Amino acid sequence: MIDRVRRFIEKEKLFAPGATVIVGLSGGMDSMVLLDLLTLSGYQCVAAHCNFHLRGEESNRDAAFVKKWCKGIDIPFTSIDFDTTQYAADKKISIEMAARELRYDWFEIVRRQYVAEAVAVAHHKDDSVETVLLNLIRGTGIKGLSGIMPKNRHVVRPLLCVTRAEIEEYIAERDMPYVFDSTNDNDIFLRNSLRLNIIPQLEKLNPSVREAIWRTSRNLFEAEKVYSESLRDIIKDLFRDDKIDIAKLRQTASPRSVLFEILSPLGFGASVIEDVYLGMESTSGKVFHSKSYRLIKDRGVFILDPVTGNERDGELIQIHLETEEVTGSLHLLIRKEEMPLSIEKNSRILYADLSKLKFPLTVRRWNKGDWFIPFGMKGRKKVSDYFTDRKYSLKEKENAWILLSGDDIVWIVGERPDDRYKITEESSDVFVVEMVNNAI
Repeated sequence: MIDRVRRFIEKEKLFAPGATVIVGLSGGMDSMVLLDLLTLSGYQCVAAHCNFHLRGEESNRDAAFVKKWCKGIDIPFTSIDFDTTQYAADKKISIEMAARELRYDWFEIVRRQYVAEAVAVAHHKDDSVETVLLNLIRGTGIKGLSGIMPKNRHVVRPLLCVTRAEIEEYIAERDMPYVFDSTNDNDIFLRNSLRLNIIPQLEKLNPSVREAIWRTSRNLFEAEKVYSESLRDIIKDLFRDDKIDIAKLRQTASPRSVLFEILSPLGFGASVIEDVYLGMESTSGKVFHSKSYRLIKDRGVFILDPVTGNERDGELIQIHLETEEVTGSLHLLIRKEEMPLSIEKNSRILYADLSKLKFPLTVRRWNKGDWFIPFGMKGRKKVSDYFTDRKYSLKEKENAWILLSGDDIVWIVGERPDDRYKITEESSDVFVVEMVNNAI
């Protein structure tokens, strides 16, 4: 088995000969075999153990065991204790996810500390088969059916070429001690139930079902490379500046797949992505949500917008006669000029008759019912109608600000001034406001 693992490491380019490798050592059979194989193969191993304190005294037993074992075989050892339950509660995530985050974040710290080439963990072929079935049950794309990857950045899995049975045989031949996690026999956990109940039933239909699923996952892993390369080119063409071009999306061979690849990493569930697909034909303004993003249908595009909450809606900015600059959600530069003055035709600059303004001025988000008299016109117009005429998207409408003198709109910031405050032949002093940027 040692030769097979060596060839697998070389084939998958997991790390170089003689490299320093951090080995995640739980004390269980799999990780004990991993450490032994890598040590015998000439790699400079550092054992790293996480005590998640989830199994009472059993957790402490494991920590003491691996520490003693590494001391006995003269392997550098480091460990850490986690309050996993508290971390999960603070982050509002599952215990399993909490343990995963804590483990891999700490492994990376240790890897850098020892200037190691990789972090080796003990997933084997059966783990990958179980992962495929788990993902299939939960629903997944082609990547989820490819099984566990041999390498993910600095995390490597040298035992993916061997089965659980082969690991058991190896540990018996070497007469190596290990600790047993009692939760492995508890089938209330989905992965355990697959291993203890579902896969044995599948083996009655096909005794080689594990190998069959493994081969299929490897085939899909290779197919996924082609699939991903093609999708990257497609997505690069139709997804730019947080906008998905719907016309180009329709022309792809599988709009659903393209949407899945763009949206699933952003937390959009399968049912929502299906709604987005059907929403290609919907009217503008429809919004689709994940926890961190929303997707807005706006005529020929879907606009991706991070969720920032509604705390900005009530924000008010006051501008006094002596104010020279406003920073924050808006960045405005303010100055007073005297006529005659050269007027630059730029919607991002307001020129207003200073004598007509009542200070302090107010900058706020626009509200339904707001109206103004657009520059160059005589009649008043609702701001909402103005935005509709200008074909503003929902996001652009939400991000719009107005500058007011008393209750009157002086300027839709960065867009259009009110005719009542324009410069005339009688004007002497000019109030100039320049929008440098809109930070929202």
